[in-house]
Amino acid sequence: MANTKPPHIVVLSSLFPSSIQPGAGLFIRERMFRVARQLPVTVVAPTPWFPLQSLIRRFKPHFRPGAPHHESQSGIDVWFPRFLSVPGVFKKLDGLMMALCALPRLRRLKESGQLDIIDAHFAYPDGYAASLLSRWLKVPFTITLRGTETRHVQDQRFAGLLLQAVSRAARVFSVSESLRQLLISHGASPQQIEVVGNGVDTSRFTPQDREACRKTLGISNQAPVLISVGGLVPRKGFHRVIEVLPQIRKHHPDLRFLIVGGASAEGNNRTELEHQVKTLGLEECVSFLGPKRPEELSSILSAADVFVLATSNEGWANVFLEAMACGLPVVTTDVGGNKEVVSDDSLGIVVPFGDSEALHQAITSSLQRDWDRQQIRRYAEQNAWDERVERLKGHFLHIANRARGQHG
Repeated sequence: MANTKPPHIVVLSSLFPSSIQPGAGLFIRERMFRVARQLPVTVVAPTPWFPLQSLIRRFKPHFRPGAPHHESQSGIDVWFPRFLSVPGVFKKLDGLMMALCALPRLRRLKESGQLDIIDAHFAYPDGYAASLLSRWLKVPFTITLRGTETRHVQDQRFAGLLLQAVSRAARVFSVSESLRQLLISHGASPQQIEVVGNGVDTSRFTPQDREACRKTLGISNQAPVLISVGGLVPRKGFHRVIEVLPQIRKHHPDLRFLIVGGASAEGNNRTELEHQVKTLGLEECVSFLGPKRPEELSSILSAADVFVLATSNEGWANVFLEAMACGLPVVTTDVGGNKEVVSDDSLGIVVPFGDSEALHQAITSSLQRDWDRQQIRRYAEQNAWDERVERLKGHFLHIANRARGQHG
């Protein structure tokens, strides 16, 4: 008799929100908690640790803030075991250490019937850890490529382990075609990797009354407003936007630039950004609004005219779709999957990375252009979550049925 019990998915990711780091890995939770409405899900989120990290925190206050032992989020168990991770030369051991620290919890989950598939996010170290756990516990695993692979596949410490994990996975999902092609160019099988981009919650992100949203923020209705959202780290490129603001202000003297975000797992360069703003005399132009919960973002986005992110690397930037769902065109850089999201010039402008003059021109022209904001919103609606979640569910069911056929 066939086993009709739905497969239990254990999400394995070193980046996941907690009460201590509420902004970490929201895009993973958003995706997999939607899968959890269809299939049972538990999360194991290994947290990097080493004995001397409290000393580093004296100089870098946001370095590895840690996580609770366990939380229940939306009724789903989230476990945060610690794994030994020494910065620098020992980073090659992260995958093994992550697997060892997660093993006791995953073994208990398997014994209680709560582990049929390991679903890892990021190919290294998470995907490699999943490949070890898969072998030890005799369960299949999947990997989702999310963007760090661009860097790791070029690093001789990690490339071999990353590609080994990808080759052993039952299925590999990529959030963008550019990431898929990157792995294929390094020897991964084209048939094994499928693009399943992130979606957007178009009920949460929706255009609100612009004038009312601006009033709340104390912004004039006539002022042109740019907005960027993301962790305050160099990769996101807030400094690149700030750099071109003096030129843009020659034509738009009352310009405002809103920066939404705070410290992330990659660090926090707010001090450097504030210094740059002060040096360029932009204190009245640039506002740091700090980190915001997803449900707060819609009204802030609705106050703006253009979303801009001069990032150096992205897999698939959810925040573009969130901005588009609020009717905003996007100005961004031609890296990662950005051109796949901003796929038409009716949605925004994509400029070469590192070309500050092109960025300046794109922002200036985007502020002067009369965008069809309803069309931009419709594009976001075409990228809602439902179809993506159905595809993920279908793959998980297929993988579980195949595994049961082999071991049953």
